[in-house]
Amino acid sequence: MDTDEVKKIIEIMKESDLTQFEIEREGLKLSIHRAAPGQAPVFATAPVASPAAPAESAAPAAPAEDVEVIKSPIVGTFYRAPTPESPSFVDVGAEVNEESTVCIIEAMKVMNEIQADVKGVITRILVENGHAVEYGQPLFEVKKS
Repeated sequence: MDTDEVKKIIEIMKESDLTQFEIEREGLKLSIHRAAPGQAPVFATAPVASPAAPAESAAPAAPAEDVEVIKSPIVGTFYRAPTPESPSFVDVGAEVNEESTVCIIEAMKVMNEIQADVKGVITRILVENGHAVEYGQPLFEVKKS
């Protein structure tokens, strides 16, 4: 899905007064929720199927069997909170479920909410706030429950 298609979807949503739109296509799930008037819409993307992870030259030690790694589904800038004044979505020790938002990754001025897609407790945060992330880069470790 390219940016022109997303722009067309947004225009249709505006014309139809829709506040929510979801689509799954080509291994990508796109959810768009329109914000209040005057605010930018928020986009959330997540891979539908787990793509093969890119090869890493200095791979970190494999996590324990009961630990799941939340990886970045896109390239962008990692943010732990929705705004600089807001509290973080999650901290170490926070309980999450499959639908919990754990961070935002900004890509091409679009804020993408990243969901945990796993139930458990955050044990490690692997990226500093405001740093660039790559596709497939580990963001969080979660002890599954």
